[in-house]
Amino acid sequence: MNLSFETKLADKYVGQSQKIRVLTEHWVDNQVYCPSCGHLELNKYENNRPVADFFCSNCREDYELKSKKEAVGTKIVDGAYRTMIERLQDNHNPNLFLLNYDFQTWQVVNFIVIPKHFFVPEVIEKRKALSQTAIRAGWVGCNILLQSIPKTGKIFIIRNKTIELKDKVLAEWKKTLFLREKKDLGEKGWLLDVMLCVEKIGHKEFSLNEVYGFENALSLKHPDNHHVKAKIRQQLQFLRDKGYLEFVERGLYRLA
Repeated sequence: MNLSFETKLADKYVGQSQKIRVLTEHWVDNQVYCPSCGHLELNKYENNRPVADFFCSNCREDYELKSKKEAVGTKIVDGAYRTMIERLQDNHNPNLFLLNYDFQTWQVVNFIVIPKHFFVPEVIEKRKALSQTAIRAGWVGCNILLQSIPKTGKIFIIRNKTIELKDKVLAEWKKTLFLREKKDLGEKGWLLDVMLCVEKIGHKEFSLNEVYGFENALSLKHPDNHHVKAKIRQQLQFLRDKGYLEFVERGLYRLA
């Protein structure tokens, strides 16, 4: 995998955003394999397709590409808020590629894929509507809150200019495919919240009481649920059954 852009491709473009789009899309089109099935190439959709930028001809997964010269950070700007929520509700949202590049060397620094099954309405932030003097007056965009997505949902293909092993990437993708079984977005949101709590504990082995420590925060996020501890136990059992967690002994778990 070559981390450098073919900069000559952007020579005929004037706008910086156009240049970046051409360079990053060409790089993905020529260098990136499908992180779902390992197929050696992705296909590019026609320009301005509203749903995605690339697709895999083997497994039919769709991918949207977002690129930044700065570090990825805690949130990333996306398109129309209403459209994004409708896609989530209809399960038509694409997987997301995040590309971070070095503006001086024109090389990829980090390249991450976030599988579509990690997206729920709670990770989509509604932006302020454009002013009445704007060309698209009243239009409402959104941000994707990356800090609300578990680390297991941010799969590095390239990390700090180091290419991750393909087998590792494919294994990390498959590890959380069970989330696609959760068709109800509210139920999936609960499961992702518990996964985030487990990650925040900060060590591989943890106790049920440590997860109970997030009871108040989860109660605030899910005010209609009056049995939070029971819900926590239910989510941990589901994660254990799916092989995401291991049951060590009564009240004690381990990340698989």
